[in-house]
Amino acid sequence: MDVVLLVKAAIMGVVEGLTEFLPISSTGHLILAGSLLGFDDAKAKVFDIAIQTGAIFAVILVYWQKIRATVVALPTQRQARRLALNVIIGFLPAVVLALIFGKLIKEHLFTPVVVASTFILGGFVILWAERRSPRAVRVHDVDDMTPLDALKVGLAQCLAMVPGTSRSGATIIGGMLLGLSRKAATDFSFFLAIPTLIGAGMYSLYKERHLLSMADVPLFAVGLVFSFISAWLCVRWLLRYISTHSFVPFAYYRIGFGIVVLLTAWTGWVTWAD
Repeated sequence: MDVVLLVKAAIMGVVEGLTEFLPISSTGHLILAGSLLGFDDAKAKVFDIAIQTGAIFAVILVYWQKIRATVVALPTQRQARRLALNVIIGFLPAVVLALIFGKLIKEHLFTPVVVASTFILGGFVILWAERRSPRAVRVHDVDDMTPLDALKVGLAQCLAMVPGTSRSGATIIGGMLLGLSRKAATDFSFFLAIPTLIGAGMYSLYKERHLLSMADVPLFAVGLVFSFISAWLCVRWLLRYISTHSFVPFAYYRIGFGIVVLLTAWTGWVTWAD
């Protein structure tokens, strides 16, 4: 296995882990990083989706006590069954729309310019959401969500099918606009990520299995390990951060980064692959 290729896999794994659960779009950053590294062929696109599983293992580890308690209590506690049902309800809209529009989106929207544009637009949406007149918080804990709340957040998650939007940003900001507390929206976003990203990774590997061979195992293993480590650190930090901070800094980051990408593409300073 080419050592340079393994280094690229490690870099992409770190990018995935650090950006998956922040409202700044992991897919967008992976597209841009892959473009800069020359790691953007058909196999690389499968790699980008597959290494999300490493980030999800980090979420499972951080939330293990809650996940275990919910699973154990499913036969006896209504609250546990409601949380499990809400995750399923929130997960389904993305499955349906991905099956219908997934191929078209990958063919036409997975470009650096689209990513940069949605970075900027998403940044302004976060600023608007954070600065609008605050609504009364209806749901303070993820256990208090209704199936309708879960469906609405699941529909918001579908916006992240457009690269650069951010799955976590769409679900967290969407949840807050729907009356969830910042913590409840963040927790549900993480729980919803488990079936969404594992399902996307398994589906992508199965669908594109003709591109892969046993020789690719080290490449994918390196990406998964680095994705897991960086995501574990990021999730632990984010849960502490949201207790005392807003998402405004991420909005400014999105806007600034998006402008830089558009300027470098327009001036020719950086050749972004399409």
